[in-house]
Formats: sequence, structure tokens, C-alpha cells
Amino acid sequence: MLKAVLGSTAFFFAAPCVVGGVLPWWVSGWAAPRFWPGFVLVAAGAFVVLRAFVRFVREGRGTPAPIAPTEELVVGGDYRFVRNPMYVGVVTAILGQALVFLDAAVLAYGVLAWAVMASFVRFYEEPVLRERYGRQYEEYCRAVPAWVPRARGRRSRGKA
Repeated sequence: MLKAVLGSTAFFFAAPCVVGGVLPWWVSGWAAPRFWPGFVLVAAGAFVVLRAFVRFVREGRGTPAPIAPTEELVVGGDYRFVRNPMYVGVVTAILGQALVFLDAAVLAYGVLAWAVMASFVRFYEEPVLRERYGRQYEEYCRAVPAWVPRARGRRSRGKA
């Protein structure tokens, strides 16, 4: 468990914090906040990402990093509503920063970041998860949408 906590913590600062925090601010030209209500989206996105990381450690007994995957398929928590809450949270935080900075370049970066993440999911993560978890992952994919969270979560019946 300690290894999963340490690995997830390192990956959290190396990936979502950079992609969803540092880079949007850099794209904005290190701008000062201009529209404070955008921080609501930033906070909501960050909260979802943090919850996903905790879920990976507790439920999956691993990390979100591809080099140290989970032992179990993660299907609880926010994963009942959408298959990619971590990516949805990062994109939400980026779009919130586009509002905070009132910056079209940050908005464009958010769209680009989503496209890269969606491609990574489609061409790397999904095939790897299908191979690793087989029927369990297929059932999960049929029950839970990939990108647009649904209002009611999938009921957990054990493992997917």
C-alpha cells in the first residue's frame, strides 16, 4: 500500500499538476487572475482528480501511472459515473483556468489536452485494460460512458 501511495503521489505532481495547473498558467503568460468565479471549476476539477488518485490506491491497490498499474479494475466512486474522471477533472480544471485568465489560448490548450488524453485512452489505455481485465472491463464499458458523466452512477455489483 505504501508503494501505491508514494507512486501515486509522485505521478500526481508529475502529470495532472503539470498538465492541469502549470501549463495553463504558462500558456496564459503567467497572467494574474481576472475572473475569480472560474476558480470554482478549477477546484471542482482538482477535487475529482484527487478523489480518483485515492480510489486508485484504495480500490485498485496501485497507481494511475501506466508503469505501476492497479491490481484491480477501479469501478467505484466517480468511476460509477464516467470511465475517465481523472481526465475529465484535469480538463475541467484547465477550462476553469481559461475562465480565470479570460484567455482563449488556455481554452484552446484545454481542447488540445482533451484530444491528446482521448487519443491516449482510445489507443493505449482501453486496449491494455481489455487485455488485462477482459470481460469485466467490457461490461464496465457497456455500463459507464467514457467522457460525459451520467447523472446516476452504475450500481456496484462486486467487481464491475
